[in-house]
Amino acid sequence: MTSAMTGTGTPAAVRTFAEAFAAVFTHDAELGDRGREYHGRDGVRAWDRTDGTGVQAHFTLDVIEPGRSPGTHVATLIVTGNGDNGTGPMTYRPRDGLIAGLRTGP
Repeated sequence: MTSAMTGTGTPAAVRTFAEAFAAVFTHDAELGDRGREYHGRDGVRAWDRTDGTGVQAHFTLDVIEPGRSPGTHVATLIVTGNGDNGTGPMTYRPRDGLIAGLRTGP
């Protein structure tokens, strides 16, 4: 049995999933995580490799509430996987049906 692989050894299905994840962000999205800053979809893909699918992270939504700033929402997520685990907030700033900003932590 063979699987579809890319030249880097990443299964095609995983690459498709990661691309779909990045597709929910705007082209100019800003993502901030523990003092690290990522910009645009390429930045979101980089974050996903180190803190998302790259460490088999699983996010379960606990609750979502309005954020402190107008137009933001705070989602409390339960994170499990092979990276950082625990429960904490992520503040989202949507625009045009996509995520324009995402900040982890309080």
